Amino acid sequence: MDELEGFQRRHLRSLAHPLRPVVMIGKEGLSEAVLAKTDQELHAHELIKVRFGDWKEEKRALMAQMAEKLLAEVVGVVGHVGILFRQNREPKKRQIRVPARPRSPVAKSGGSGR
Repeated sequence: MDELEGFQRRHLRSLAHPLRPVVMIGKEGLSEAVLAKTDQELHAHELIKVRFGDWKEEKRALMAQMAEKLLAEVVGVVGHVGILFRQNREPKKRQIRVPARPRSPVAKSGGSGR
């Protein structure tokens, strides 16, 4: 999948809103166990939230590292929670449809066009 565009990130953030964090970053930081758990959750759900209990100042850098190592995309960081997305490689197993392009507003005709 190519890098996400703004409207795609917005769509995924709206889908992530009701989700609860499934991965917690604690004192150990970005350990192999955390990466393995994150990989497992991304495989199962495609879109997940990651909560930062510690390492709050480095959360954006850690999210970027996680995304790079797990071939995922950072959808956003809100407060102390990050959102990751990795689309399933098999199209039949995909749970989330990422919009291809933004919907254009419907053109309203105002009459004869004069």
